[in-house]
Amino acid sequence: MRTGIVACLTLAVVMMPLVAADATIAGDYLEVRTTDVYTGPCFANAEVNLTGKEAMLAWRVRQGSWNGVSLHGLSVIAIVKSASTLGDPHAVDRSARSLIVVDERADQDQEEALLAFVRAEAPHLMEDLVQVQRAPIALEFGASKAFARLQAGDIASLRTRALNHHDHICGNETVYYPPLTEVADARPAFTLSHRFQGEGLGSNWGTYGTRGAFVGSFTR
Repeated sequence: MRTGIVACLTLAVVMMPLVAADATIAGDYLEVRTTDVYTGPCFANAEVNLTGKEAMLAWRVRQGSWNGVSLHGLSVIAIVKSASTLGDPHAVDRSARSLIVVDERADQDQEEALLAFVRAEAPHLMEDLVQVQRAPIALEFGASKAFARLQAGDIASLRTRALNHHDHICGNETVYYPPLTEVADARPAFTLSHRFQGEGLGSNWGTYGTRGAFVGSFTR
């Protein structure tokens, strides 16, 4: 009996650092889609597979590490293009192609850790990763966090603000499309401007004046 207790205690001691290591990274999250994510079902159903085929997901690490590599203060962006509406709650999309933009301040180990982090956060979007690029990334949030600004060199940009009562159209709006990855306290936001102008996905795009963004945070 005593041997069994000692073995259990030893196993617990060995496992404790592994559990702690799984939750050592936290930061801010920003996402934008080329369609309204906060909308009425009637509008969403009318636009399915016509809009929302592009998305951008951005993470800013406030503290912590991934795979034992410190990522404090670094950012990373996943830019995605699909043949159908991303995140459709009634269909599974397997056609997504993506590229990742890594913070140019990252060293080689940090770049590899950031790539592994993105693959873990959005595995269904990373099955066809066509390119990895490096760029200076500025990701800033206002006091309410719904006011956000993202600039990734000349590749991508995004500005958002909080939704207000003027943004309601039919009065039946809801978060029809949830975020494309697990996010804490995700809030829909208004897209003031969103632009992707880069290589690797076959086209560039831009959106203005949509209810197509999310702001939130993550902890793993």
